[in-house]
Amino acid sequence: MKKILFTSLALIFVGTTLAQNIEQFDVNDKWLAKIETLAPSTTRVKADTKKVMVFSQHTGFYHWTIPHNVEMLKILGEKTGAFEVTIAYDVDSFSKKNLKQYDAVILNNSNPAGPKRDLFWDLLQKNSNLSDEAISKLAAQYENNLMNYVAKGGGLMILHGAITVQNNSTEFSKMTGGSFDYHPKQQKMHLKEVNKDHPMVQAFNGNGYTHVDEPYFFKNAYFDYNFRPLLYIEADKLEGLRKEVDQNTIYVSWIKRHGKGRVFYSSPSHNAQSMDQAALLQFFLDGMQYVVGDLKCDDSPIGNP
Repeated sequence: MKKILFTSLALIFVGTTLAQNIEQFDVNDKWLAKIETLAPSTTRVKADTKKVMVFSQHTGFYHWTIPHNVEMLKILGEKTGAFEVTIAYDVDSFSKKNLKQYDAVILNNSNPAGPKRDLFWDLLQKNSNLSDEAISKLAAQYENNLMNYVAKGGGLMILHGAITVQNNSTEFSKMTGGSFDYHPKQQKMHLKEVNKDHPMVQAFNGNGYTHVDEPYFFKNAYFDYNFRPLLYIEADKLEGLRKEVDQNTIYVSWIKRHGKGRVFYSSPSHNAQSMDQAALLQFFLDGMQYVVGDLKCDDSPIGNP
């Protein structure tokens, strides 16, 4: 009897685990055709074609959706004619000269390794024969290049894990709106609009967005709330929290200004299956239009609530 009970419990556990861990798959023609069908054919705001660099390199945890995001962003650009997308992997893409070519930069799950959590340092250390001192100096320069690029009017869109690009940098955290702290296990969760009338969340039609993903928690500049939040999750609806939270509302997507530039962060999504819903594709497209300055909306910070 004990053996039967144990087996039954084990099967329940395995079934639950499998239900929460989405199966990975490679980019294929069938998936591309689906995204092509689901993707919006026009932008909300008509504008000239903008040039966007999608940086898709990593040194830490590899998100299997990196190539899927690449293709999705290319489809959004090509189908609407609003964006000319360039895919980049080399660290020298963050030179001042190169950045000047683009209206916006998209960081596509560009996770660095821990504990340093400095993508530029990682890439230089991996691909050069420079001394540690020289690497640190050049990595700081690349970080400053990106921050100055945004401050002078460039756009920055950050997808999911790329919030960790310079996760230990206070100044970078202030620009992005926060740093990554941790995430519980993948689970089904309902993301809700902070303000259903805000132009950036119109894609969800007031219904929010439900999918299986990693619920992200944040630290550092996040608690300054120097951003305009778009989507949130409720901590008491989640499983596997490592510590108590003071605020039950956890913002997982926001927009903000940095100098003359604009920043859009979206924690969704860890899994390509989340793009099976057209609303998320529209949300990403709207985010692209926001960071290049075409989609005008309230991006004033809410401050500490």
